[in-house]
Amino acid sequence: MPKIVVPLTATKVKNAKSRDKDYLLSDGNGLYLKVPSKGNPIWIFNYTIPYTKKRTNISFGPSSIISLASAREKAIEARQWLSSNINPKAERDAIRIAKIREMAKTFKVTAKEWHKLKSHDVSEEYSKDIWRSLEMHVFENIGHYPLTEIKQQLIINTLEPLKVANKLETIKRVCQRVNDIMNHGVFTGLIPQNPLLQIQKAFPAPKKQNLPSIDASELPKLIDKLLTSDSTKIVKNLFLFQLHTMTRPSEAAGATWNEIDFFNKAWIIPKERMKRRKVHRIPLTRQVLEILANQRKYGDLKYVFPSIYKINKPISNQSVNKAIKDCGYKGKLVAHGLRSLASTKLNNDGFDKDLIECALSHTDKNTVRATYNRADYFERRREMMQFWSDFIEKSYKK
Repeated sequence: MPKIVVPLTATKVKNAKSRDKDYLLSDGNGLYLKVPSKGNPIWIFNYTIPYTKKRTNISFGPSSIISLASAREKAIEARQWLSSNINPKAERDAIRIAKIREMAKTFKVTAKEWHKLKSHDVSEEYSKDIWRSLEMHVFENIGHYPLTEIKQQLIINTLEPLKVANKLETIKRVCQRVNDIMNHGVFTGLIPQNPLLQIQKAFPAPKKQNLPSIDASELPKLIDKLLTSDSTKIVKNLFLFQLHTMTRPSEAAGATWNEIDFFNKAWIIPKERMKRRKVHRIPLTRQVLEILANQRKYGDLKYVFPSIYKINKPISNQSVNKAIKDCGYKGKLVAHGLRSLASTKLNNDGFDKDLIECALSHTDKNTVRATYNRADYFERRREMMQFWSDFIEKSYKK
């Protein structure tokens, strides 16, 4: 007859003492208390590995920490795995490794992976802006959390100071970026779903505000004030260059001479410097070529508009903004608003909307149409840009 095993009791486990040699106390069904000659007793489960049919043990931990009841629960779980031909030890190790990986994949680590991919689709400056916003408003509170522990209330608490400060536009941007990071976690298998999809609805919606700008009729006064101001010649030329080319402040300030194609009268901005990571070609008008000729007087430098402090660096992209403010236009106009001024003027004068949007390097909001329409209307834009430059010239050359 098979030997009948008497189950262990908590008292018997507590009173188990070391002897000269290791020995086992059986609880039945493969569960044992191993009492070593030196050290603390530990729970082990003895079983046959599926398929290989080899005998092996798996440890459940010391009896001083793992109670008899807990050890029996672990043994039941192990037998359940075995009933499905799963090796308990291999399964436990896999779970442990997965947990270690899960804990290692913190929000900040995942954000770095996402940002690396995102940086291929946006300009360097915009990429830096994205990361800076996460550093300022997110990482300190949740950067160390595993992705699996990021919940709605955690984000709401994190962004509460921005809500109190009524920085609703910042909240909108941060919520979008946090969502993109969480979606990256879904796409890469770190989390099954994104719990933050509707998180922005927890905050008031920002009121849409256009960048401050002025009417085209006010342009002569602005140009007169700026060109007779105390701003340096380089800042004045940068102002005119940005105005004529309808470019963003960072695009104009960062212009390099190797981007200028004098033969074809074109300025070719590489995708790395563009907000949407797409090469942008701009026809150079007679007036823009004159501005470039003036800038050539500063020598054979890398940048068209060099910094007066470090000639191997570009001028600050906030230089024109400062000059505009100094002329009394604070709150009325920003450098980026010059693009709006140009757009309004050209639309009012009946130019094709597609030409204007292309000149502004805007992305078509109709994604299907944008996929098939890859024309940049370069030659057609040349005529429009010359019209715009002629209009500007009339404002300061009378």
